[in-house]
Amino acid sequence: MKPHNSTFPFAFFAFFTAAFIAACGGQKNDGPDPSQDVPPSVNGPVVVTTAGEVEGVKQGALNVFKGIPYATAARWEAPFAVEPWSQTKSAKEFGPACVQPTQTPSIYIYDLGATSEDCLSLNLWAPEAAAGAPVFIWIHGGALSSGSSKEPMYDGSKLAELGLIVVSINYRLGILGYLAHPELSETSSRGVSGNYGLLDQIAALRWVQENISEFGGNQNNVTIAGQSAGALSVMYLMAAPEAKGLFSKAIAQSGYMISMPELKLSRHGHASAEALGVDIANKLGASDLGVLRAMDAQQLVDLSTAMGFMPLGNVDGVTLPRQLVETFDFGEQAAVPILAGFNEGEVRSLPLLAPPVPLSPYEYRHTIESKYLDLSEEFLRIYPDSDMRESIYANTRDALYGWTAKRLVKNQTDIVGSSYLYFFDHGYPAAENAGLNSFHGSEIPYLFSTFEHTPLLWPKNPTTLAESNFSQSLMQYWSSFARDGTPIADESPGWPAFGAKENYMEFGSNPDVKETFFPGMFELQEETVCRKRASGNLQWNWNTGLSSPELISSVGCQD
Repeated sequence: MKPHNSTFPFAFFAFFTAAFIAACGGQKNDGPDPSQDVPPSVNGPVVVTTAGEVEGVKQGALNVFKGIPYATAARWEAPFAVEPWSQTKSAKEFGPACVQPTQTPSIYIYDLGATSEDCLSLNLWAPEAAAGAPVFIWIHGGALSSGSSKEPMYDGSKLAELGLIVVSINYRLGILGYLAHPELSETSSRGVSGNYGLLDQIAALRWVQENISEFGGNQNNVTIAGQSAGALSVMYLMAAPEAKGLFSKAIAQSGYMISMPELKLSRHGHASAEALGVDIANKLGASDLGVLRAMDAQQLVDLSTAMGFMPLGNVDGVTLPRQLVETFDFGEQAAVPILAGFNEGEVRSLPLLAPPVPLSPYEYRHTIESKYLDLSEEFLRIYPDSDMRESIYANTRDALYGWTAKRLVKNQTDIVGSSYLYFFDHGYPAAENAGLNSFHGSEIPYLFSTFEHTPLLWPKNPTTLAESNFSQSLMQYWSSFARDGTPIADESPGWPAFGAKENYMEFGSNPDVKETFFPGMFELQEETVCRKRASGNLQWNWNTGLSSPELISSVGCQD
């Protein structure tokens, strides 16, 4: 059975995935371990976990543990408990990254060393005198295809010094994390397949519930946070019934609430997840799952990526009951406060998400009018033809990240009250000179205060007092939200909840409170997604603007 995508051809997924992976994580180039800035002790702190003792290192006023196994997984099976150990296990080195595509250089790439299918480990930074401390769980990005918790830019030391226990996790990626297939569904006790990477994340959250008090943390005050695919994972966790009660707050940085395949049905322009699995198996020359299970993991990941396999969660009715937009529409998501936002230049470092610039303003206007119909006037008001490239970048950014951020904050405001929205527009010379002002992920070294540990090709952050103070403000806002749900920072403005005035924090040269977030943007994008949903055969993702299908007429979306 060959899947058909009525919106984008399946072959485009190979193009998109390779581009997004190259932009969001991987396996090449530098990155010293920032934890080595302070020499570790020879005899480190020892903590008893449910599986046995682990010994970390004392790093200044922190206890640091790396590579703690939180679960075990066989290929395409749900994670299960690790085998207990009797001797004290060393937790002084990061565990291997999960298997991911061989990379080409980009601004996001580190040398992650050897990878493994046995990769379900986590890392933990804790103040040595912690007792009932808030817990901050970081989920790395990388298009669900690449990246690792060991990336030096994610070092949790500085955040932990503000009183948090910081945890970073690995989870299965690519075809190893998200393959669905009829044979897998039939042999699973759950009756479904795919979503293995998400099940890994849920297992990590359960580990935190069972063990974090031994490290000085409060299992009842857990914040999940992530950027890009990490933020997508945050939304999946908010929607997953099995994750309910495992966290109390959420942070989503540059999340994208795109449509997903459904396990057995072809809907919204996606072939079923099982059909996509059969198709990729056929392309790999696998007559049955035994052939795929016997393949070398790296070869399997590289070939499937080149052939267009795009990892996404799938609507299986168990782990993910509905499309994300439906879950949030029905108020079935986790009732937790959220802090969410996006960056001004998201698409500057992801240019392949955007269509090419037309030859003329007339062609731009004509194309938009033919696709957006009665919405075209409003589209052209917000994204005019006066600077077509900037309008294309802005619309692609808003359709993926801006709409998602505001939707999340609006939804959570409706069900829990105070939630917080931000817009990150903080530039610096090296990024601006490269045409990458406020690019995708550029807030991360400010959040972790890891300027010295960005990837080799990353536009280098200046290590000035002003930049350090800006980083301190960002860290304090995030850490105070994790502590008690209210983002505050010393010598910085108070951050009001979104509320009726649509308050948000703009992180420009300095934090600045503003109102009435991007007038008209959200309403246009919401109407666009509503019409795609109503058509029944259109995806909602980066197929926007000049790349949009012709939208159906109004179906009462704003009634």
